[in-house]
Amino acid sequence: MKAIDKSDGGNDSHLLKRAKGGDEDAFVALFHRHQASVFRFLMYMCGSREIAEEVTQDVFLSLLSKETKYSEAAGELQAFMIGMARNQLRKHLRRTRRAWNGEMAPEVVTNPELIERISKEQELAALKLAISRLPSRYREVIVLCEIQGVDLAEASEQLGCALGTVKSRLNRARTILRAKLRDREGCPA
Repeated sequence: MKAIDKSDGGNDSHLLKRAKGGDEDAFVALFHRHQASVFRFLMYMCGSREIAEEVTQDVFLSLLSKETKYSEAAGELQAFMIGMARNQLRKHLRRTRRAWNGEMAPEVVTNPELIERISKEQELAALKLAISRLPSRYREVIVLCEIQGVDLAEASEQLGCALGTVKSRLNRARTILRAKLRDREGCPA
């Protein structure tokens, strides 16, 4: 495999152009750079490893399509791909008429020394469930900003909406999550 680096024209735009021209090494380089973030975003959005893998594959195949038009002037390729992932996931769920209901299989505990760890895992599971039940527009900003650590400006670019919209959605999502978790614990408002 030919080494690909920045001095070799290894920026995303150049690699994409080469990949669309049939350069397998360029495609592999793009895949290695962006697969994890696209997959992680999809996993948090749908909760299904199977669907996330399938849609990630669809995103990368669509990226090579002649119909897919990416312009470096419009922003980073990763932001473009996250947008593609959002759209591909919506299409996939409509096409298959599937939606993840957020239910998680209960974990069987047989070792009493694990009680504290299990308690933390249950709290995490409750948080994941609460996130999965957020409306999509709020779940997207929580996944990008809180889980993937994307800053607000980049999230705005990736979601294709104004910075103020991202800020207000993030604030609203946090408020909803606090209320859901407080209700779960039986705490008064």
